[in-house]
Amino acid sequence: MADIISRDGTWSFDGDVVRIVPGGKAHPVRTALGEFAVPLQAVAGVSFEPDRKGGRLRLRLRTGACPVLRAADGRLKDASDPYQLVVEKDRTGVAEYLVDEIRNALLIEQVPDGPVDRFLLPGPSVPVSGGGGDGTASFDGEAVRLTWNWKAEESKEAAGAVTIPLSEVTGVRWIPSIGLENGSLRFDRGGAVSVSPAKFDPYSLELWGLSKREYTAVLVAAAVLVRIPASAGGAAITAPAEAAPALDPGPAPAAAPAAAPASDDHDVLLRRLRELGELFQAGILTDEEFATAKQAVLKRL
Repeated sequence: MADIISRDGTWSFDGDVVRIVPGGKAHPVRTALGEFAVPLQAVAGVSFEPDRKGGRLRLRLRTGACPVLRAADGRLKDASDPYQLVVEKDRTGVAEYLVDEIRNALLIEQVPDGPVDRFLLPGPSVPVSGGGGDGTASFDGEAVRLTWNWKAEESKEAAGAVTIPLSEVTGVRWIPSIGLENGSLRFDRGGAVSVSPAKFDPYSLELWGLSKREYTAVLVAAAVLVRIPASAGGAAITAPAEAAPALDPGPAPAAAPAAAPASDDHDVLLRRLRELGELFQAGILTDEEFATAKQAVLKRL
């Protein structure tokens, strides 16, 4: 077991799963997402970036493995990214050890770093709510509900709250506020992609970026995205001009990592040693990487 505890949160790794727990003063997105586990098969890489105050741990996931990252489409700020952890100066050694342990496990289990064709994490639990700007979005697993506040346009207020059954949702798109440009959380129905301004669209929230809590709208988008029915044919989750590939729908439970060989299965472990030797001879592994990986396998003999 390898773990690191910092003011920003806690990461632990048991050889199969990276467990992530946000700190008490973490960004609202991370706090709302709460504690969750990342199977090794979903991990593409890990790094520690040192700086004068300590550094930052970054867990890189395989493309398509996480519905939150898929919904965010690269638009999360560092502070709101659940796969980053700020590390204090006196914890840098522990951070480097954790990185080594995860990298060794990825090497030994031969986990590919390419994209996956289904979610390997279940996404935010429901019910979930988030947003801001001119209203709030909530999702209970069966329907999306949009409620408006006093800042909404008259047309939205006059029409009242909107309820969209999940069976009618064919796409969800989240774009945060950037600079002077307002963001939005949009829900498409019947395959139609709305291009009207979010402030007037009854199926959209307009996000102004006035508070960190507005970022929690991405969690609603992720929870809906992972549950869109098969008839939707996949959901558009980026800007209107882009189209996301079709996804395997339905609530996808976190996939179980590939089973590690039993401690007494010497043939499997010896084969791993031979493979490591071949990688080393081919110049793919450095002396240090080969020694570390070899030692990890020998411990299991």
